[in-house]
Amino acid sequence: MSLSGMTTEDHDRIIQMAWEDKTPFEAIEYQFGYTEKLVIKLMRGALHPKSFKRWRKRVNSGGSQKHLEKRNPSITRFKCSRQKQISYNKISKR
Repeated sequence: MSLSGMTTEDHDRIIQMAWEDKTPFEAIEYQFGYTEKLVIKLMRGALHPKSFKRWRKRVNSGGSQKHLEKRNPSITRFKCSRQKQISYNKISKR
C-alpha cells in the first residue's frame, strides 16, 4: 500500500498512533496495512526534522514498546482496557 492512497483521517490517525509510545507498529499494520517502514516514511514527511529525530530516538530507545518483541509479555492488547471498541477506525465516545 502506498502513502498517496490514504485519506486525511487515516493519515492523522496513523501519525497519532505512531506518536503514542505504547501503540506498537504491528497494531498500525494490523489496522491500516502500513509497515513500520511506511510509517517511518510518513512520519519523516509529516514532522519537523527535529521532532522526527526525537521521535526516532524515543522509538529506538531500550525502553520503547513500539515493537512487540521488546514489549513486556504481560501486555496483550493494542489499546487501553478502558477504551471502547474501535470500529471503522473511529474510536467510540465514552
